[in-house]
Amino acid sequence: MKAIVTLFAVAGLALAVSSPADAKGCLKGAVVGGVAGHYAGHHGVLGAAAGCIYGRHHAKEQERERKLQQSNGTANSATDHGKI
Repeated sequence: MKAIVTLFAVAGLALAVSSPADAKGCLKGAVVGGVAGHYAGHHGVLGAAAGCIYGRHHAKEQERERKLQQSNGTANSATDHGKI
């Protein structure tokens, strides 16, 4: 019974927060968060939800920085950090 409730909760969460543009960050974060939550006290679903939220946030930040670099015309890579 608990597995069925968990399955429906995960499916509902996935449908509520997913979209094609945000799926990449969400999926990566959900996998990492789910594994971490599982090993930190069997809270895999909670970890997956938190990981999805963080993954989307991080992906949006990276996209914003990429657009800013393109609009400024800078050729520095993300790992260069302005070094010559």
